[in-house]
Amino acid sequence: MPAKIRRNGVDIDAVSTISSQPHSLLKFFLMVFALSIPFWIAGTLTGPQLLPGLPIAALMFVCPITAAVILVYQENKAAGVAALFRRVLVPRCSRMKMWHVPTLLFMPGIMILEYTWMRYRGAPLPIPRFPVAATLTMSLAFLVAALCEEFGWSGYAIDPMQERWGALSASVLLGSVWAIWHVVPLVQAHRSLGWITWWCFGTVAARILIVWLYNNTGRSILPVSLFHAMGNVVWQLFPIRGSYFDPRVNAVIIALAAVVVVVVWSPQTLAGYKKRCLG
Repeated sequence: MPAKIRRNGVDIDAVSTISSQPHSLLKFFLMVFALSIPFWIAGTLTGPQLLPGLPIAALMFVCPITAAVILVYQENKAAGVAALFRRVLVPRCSRMKMWHVPTLLFMPGIMILEYTWMRYRGAPLPIPRFPVAATLTMSLAFLVAALCEEFGWSGYAIDPMQERWGALSASVLLGSVWAIWHVVPLVQAHRSLGWITWWCFGTVAARILIVWLYNNTGRSILPVSLFHAMGNVVWQLFPIRGSYFDPRVNAVIIALAAVVVVVVWSPQTLAGYKKRCLG
């Protein structure tokens, strides 16, 4: 069952309560970008990277959750913040297990397709290596980062956006903001304009898949965070530490997957049984 908070002595669905503040969306996005400025400055002033292709500015992953907590507290005080954090739980749903497959395997599958296509086209790709300890450590770190981001993007922003514009339009809009937010760190990682453009295109398409997954797993933060984290993990596991990653191929594959989702599921909801799951 969705988390509840009390307002004026009445229990209210926390998801509906948090999403009932559409006037705070612009404030949320502005706050996320403002909070990111110190990290962008740090990335400009420092040379070392957290991982290959990941500058210090990537620590800005704390900004979406920080902005969400501040705004939810202003709107619903401590009870609202508690309800926001409870949204990491997955509601009980008889069909929930079927979504474990896209949650954990979708992004690895896309990377396998990318690798196969690039090898078919004659790219001299090394054989991928998967060091167990390093992969597990990296997976945990990326999951923490993804949770911090998705508490903001999915936990605070996407519901009022869907209510106003529908799932597909909201996904594209949020995906565009998400992509633009990453431009400064990408520049600091010395990516070319073409690389950044294709990466942004793939990121917008990935947000469509994230919203699709979110709407079909009871609007829980955990599944989309796992999906988000897996995308970063497989990027780092792509030969060599992501240096052979081609955003053009990746973006096209993700976009094709997003098109299939939009065609099969309703563009207005991107969900097959949302009401039944949320009950």
